[in-house]
Amino acid sequence: MTDRRTAPRRHGRTRQITPRTHWLLLSVLAVTLSTALLLQGYTHHMFGITPDDAAGARGSSAAVPARVSHGGPVIANAAGAVHTARPETRTIALTFDDGPDPVWTPRILDVLRRNHVEATFFVVGTEVVDHPELVRRIVAEGHQIGIHTFTHADLSRLAPWQRTLELRETQLAVAGAAGVTTALLRPPYSSRNDALDDAGWSVLKQADAAGYVTVLSTQDAEDWQRPGTGRIVANATPHGHAGQILLMHDGGGDRSQTVAALNTLIPRLKARGFRFTTAGAAVGMAGPVQSAGLGDHLQGMALIAALRTGDRSVWLLGVLMYAAGAISVLRAVVVVVAARRHRRQRTGHRARSWGPPVTEPVSVIVPAYNESAGIEAAVRSLLASDHPVEIIVVDDGSTDGTADLVESLRLPGVRVIRQENAGKPAALNTGLAAASCELVVMVDGDTVFDTDTVDAIVQPFADPRVGAVSGNAKVVNRGGLLGRWQHIEYVVGFNLDRRLFDLAECMPTVPGAVGAFRRRALLDLGGVSDVTLAEDTDLTMALCRDGWRVVYEEGAVAWTEAPASLNALWRQRYRWCYGTLQAMWKHRGALVQRGAAGKLGRRGLVYLLLFQVLLPLLAPAVDIFAVYGLLFLDPVRIAGLWLAFLLMQLGMGLYAFRLDGERPGPLWSLPLQQFVYRQLMYLVVIQSVFTAVSGSRLRWQRMERYGSLRTPGPSGAGAAGATGPGPETDGAVPRPEPYAAVPPPRPVPHDPYPTAPDSGPHASAPGSGPYLAARGPGAHASAPGSGSYVTSLDPGPYMPAPGPGPYMPAPGPGPFAPASGSGPNTPPAGSARYAGAPDRGPHMPAPGSPPYAGAPGPGGPYVPASGPGRYAAAPPPVPHAPAPDPWPYPRPEPYVPQPEPRSHPVPPPPAPPHDTTRWY
Repeated sequence: MTDRRTAPRRHGRTRQITPRTHWLLLSVLAVTLSTALLLQGYTHHMFGITPDDAAGARGSSAAVPARVSHGGPVIANAAGAVHTARPETRTIALTFDDGPDPVWTPRILDVLRRNHVEATFFVVGTEVVDHPELVRRIVAEGHQIGIHTFTHADLSRLAPWQRTLELRETQLAVAGAAGVTTALLRPPYSSRNDALDDAGWSVLKQADAAGYVTVLSTQDAEDWQRPGTGRIVANATPHGHAGQILLMHDGGGDRSQTVAALNTLIPRLKARGFRFTTAGAAVGMAGPVQSAGLGDHLQGMALIAALRTGDRSVWLLGVLMYAAGAISVLRAVVVVVAARRHRRQRTGHRARSWGPPVTEPVSVIVPAYNESAGIEAAVRSLLASDHPVEIIVVDDGSTDGTADLVESLRLPGVRVIRQENAGKPAALNTGLAAASCELVVMVDGDTVFDTDTVDAIVQPFADPRVGAVSGNAKVVNRGGLLGRWQHIEYVVGFNLDRRLFDLAECMPTVPGAVGAFRRRALLDLGGVSDVTLAEDTDLTMALCRDGWRVVYEEGAVAWTEAPASLNALWRQRYRWCYGTLQAMWKHRGALVQRGAAGKLGRRGLVYLLLFQVLLPLLAPAVDIFAVYGLLFLDPVRIAGLWLAFLLMQLGMGLYAFRLDGERPGPLWSLPLQQFVYRQLMYLVVIQSVFTAVSGSRLRWQRMERYGSLRTPGPSGAGAAGATGPGPETDGAVPRPEPYAAVPPPRPVPHDPYPTAPDSGPHASAPGSGPYLAARGPGAHASAPGSGSYVTSLDPGPYMPAPGPGPYMPAPGPGPFAPASGSGPNTPPAGSARYAGAPDRGPHMPAPGSPPYAGAPGPGGPYVPASGPGRYAAAPPPVPHAPAPDPWPYPRPEPYVPQPEPRSHPVPPPPAPPHDTTRWY
């Protein structure tokens, strides 16, 4: 049966604007974040401040000029005619390394201010970035600034380009923090002139070429060892009246002893006639610290901003990473506990019953657009259901002959409705209007059902509170790596979540591949809305907000094709995610509602927002941070955390596979899923969020079909080796094709009525209703106990059933001889029981059936039936549900033996009443 309907045209749904600038923006953000993290990792974790004796043993000093080894601590023009300088007599130049420190530098500055002393601070670039305000205070109070590298790295162990980077970045940091530049340099781990080796001398020459003057020391207070205040004072006290450049520290650890020592040392040395000044002034340098140019100042400010942003990003990412890990662990525990409880409620010894079995017929709606690759397998699997169904295929303007293919199958109980292309929601609404049953199952055209799927999915409707039921969708084409990953996602992700949603009474989605609904509930909502691209999610949320309960039936298994390429997967998930965001926004009012709507809002929507939107949006940053941790943090700890997370996912996968009765073999690909599939999924979320925020509209992203669904084949007890439906071959072990449920034609056909005047046959069994007319010359096998013939799948004549019925074929055109055995016999010659008897009649009708039509000659009392029927006065045909197995059954056909011939025709009894308004 085919209807042609015109659906309303969609407006505003086909415009497709794909924003491209967001990918540029995302790339810029990712590069910026990566650069900031790399710089932050280099500056904070590659080197760092260590004690001054950590540089190791001194090397050869053959290349160091004697005038340097025995000269003054201030070394200039190292790359040319080197000269050195010493402080004047009774002059102390206090120098402080490794700062600025937020605790100890201010205290030291306070001591210096109280004693009216100026000093020189050799600052570390990373500390300048962290505490630029202290650098500004140092300069403002009249002290000098010197460079102590950016990361406190041993310059003698670095490549020349790294030395340049260390010096340049520190200079920029000082310029950005205080607006000055300095020519003073003290290499880390340096001390006196006589400790300078060849490697250190090469550093001084490169620094001189960059414009720096190196300031070593003549006396070390050794406060970095924290030997005690008295010892520090003793180490810092000059022996004699020679001028000294005194090495102390204001950073790098606890400097409380240094502060205490200064309070004693400065007054004591002043009392001995020493004066305190800066390193430059001590040797008569003219202006080693100058105002920075505008370019250096701006670059320095940008450097400080970038590094401080990197610091904050690392801190934030660390917090988010641990928070995400904690939430993920909590989610894993919750979904596993919920799945266990859900399983016990449904299958345990205390399992709850939905109520009395639901046996009423079901309307199955199959919206189809260019589904020729899989529509036959889908429809045949539905027709093989062990629950009474009517099947309505709504062709939404297909261009590949989908509707023609279904019609050519000539399957009983299958209607085809054609409409102009209007979208899946319109196709579903068309099918909903044409449905004659209260219970409606919606199934995609690329999905096939098990024989018990329909019966299983409608059982929860015994509870009058249930308005919709979600089935268990499984991936059929799971042979490749991408198929395995999707198979894992369906079993572990979707199905575990649905069990949780079922218990929490906040189911957000009944999948379009396998879902059942109450028709009146959908009509109360106005049908399926086309406002969003995820019409299944939108519809399910609307049902929840309307007060209906939506449940999950894991036993209702359907097999669906999954995308077989990354491009196809992207398009499908893009539509899913974008449509889900639309549905969440549309139903955001549920957050403040009460009852069932409030459960959806405060449980379901919050769950979706957290785990399907926010966490995927943060996933790229988390991945970048993981790489950062492997490079700059403890790689063993980072790898251990990743392994622990992977083991947790594997545990969830094993349990989920066990619940679904699946083999755990595909889980070997779970680690690989973290490096390709996961990234693709969070990029889909990012694309969807940007599309939604930008206000762009997205058209339907139809998936390519591959024809991996199989036409029904042998199964059951009589099919050797058949084990039931299942996915494609997975690995080395062959698995049965899905829905091999209908047997092939049986040999040696027979036609018990060889002389019928038309292609019929049409007969009526007593009390059972008329036989369904075949669409063509196909064979008709008897249904057990119903007396109805149903259309078989192959051409050929009728197949006789064993036992006392039906009539056996006669060897010729008649008259017919009595048949041997207990079955009904043909009438003797002269009775003209069969059409084509040698005389004119009269022709006896069979008891309980209409008289025969088409008897030869004008003398017969019965006129031919109008139309294609074989018997006159037969009631109109009523379709009957197909038998699960169309071959003969041990039960006898509902025929009565032929009575003895009578001399007068017997009037036919009235035809039994039949309900022709519903498909069975």
